[in-house]
Amino acid sequence: MYLLKRAWSEIRNEILVLPSRTLVLIWAVSLLLLPQVYGDAYVLRILTMTCLLAIFAASWDLLAGFAGQVNFGHALFFGGGAYASAMASQKLGLSPWITVWIGAAAATLLGLIVGYLCLRLRGSYLSLATLAFPLILIGMLFAFPEASGGELGISGLKRLAVSPTDNYYIAVVLMLVSVFAMWKISDSKFGLVLHAIRDDEVAVRASGINTTRYKLTVFALSALFAGIAGAVYAHYLRVAGPSTLETALSFQVVIWGIFGGVATIYGPVVAVFVLYPLTEWMGSFKGIGEMRLLFFAIIVLLVLLFMPRGLTPWVRDKIETVCPRCKQRNGAWKSQCRLCGAGLKGVLTAPGAIAPR
Repeated sequence: MYLLKRAWSEIRNEILVLPSRTLVLIWAVSLLLLPQVYGDAYVLRILTMTCLLAIFAASWDLLAGFAGQVNFGHALFFGGGAYASAMASQKLGLSPWITVWIGAAAATLLGLIVGYLCLRLRGSYLSLATLAFPLILIGMLFAFPEASGGELGISGLKRLAVSPTDNYYIAVVLMLVSVFAMWKISDSKFGLVLHAIRDDEVAVRASGINTTRYKLTVFALSALFAGIAGAVYAHYLRVAGPSTLETALSFQVVIWGIFGGVATIYGPVVAVFVLYPLTEWMGSFKGIGEMRLLFFAIIVLLVLLFMPRGLTPWVRDKIETVCPRCKQRNGAWKSQCRLCGAGLKGVLTAPGAIAPR
């Protein structure tokens, strides 16, 4: 009973006080309850893949949005985790519950290698350099078709679970835990240093902080989460192929990140949940199935035109206001800050002073 009261107190005082957090809670609960209300296998399949791609998108934002290490070859970690898990499963006969972590470890190693090789590069030079690594790995896989399956990849993998509902819950729980972990990392002192490195790495280095260690760590963490997503993705589809390393997938995750809002973690997740099911749904229509990429591009361009910072920051600014005194967020309908009591929306905060919007 005490734990329930404590949990309710935390929810009421930390989550329900802000509209954005309340929406996240409703979204998470809805995902967990969906199979109990609507268990269509096709819908569960689309949402399962959406959850895995959401982890992938959030991992890119952790690296590019917070640390400023814009990676145009992020599919390297996704595909590396998929292939490593598939090879361990097929060649060693291990359970997918074990090989997923082998794939995650392999992706983390790739992240350390790429991070070390690109330490001195910044901006467009870094982006172009990272773009080459997935192509190199594809070439290596094609050079050893006996081990990698060549152009056909590795098929016939075991799934983590048999039923669509069980696979769905695995993906949802994994996504919620991974995204929350990445959000906590970005909201920690470590994330604050990453912000500083993104804004002015020279100043951070001059202050005595080892930026090399932080950059290598964020490369490894980003690769870890992308590798987990890739490994589970491969076992869910029962195949690990060159498509998990394609340049198109790397650019797709960049689009998700910019569409949802960089340096937010939750922004790319929202973008995946909006765009991936939408493109799949449009593909089911014969008339527009072949033109779905055109509609997809138009939607992305409209969002970037009218919401330059991305979809989620725009929505959050509409439903919340920032206190001019303590800088904490409040519901847009509030007239006083919930923490310091400062006036909001033009309410007088001191004689002759008006709080900015």
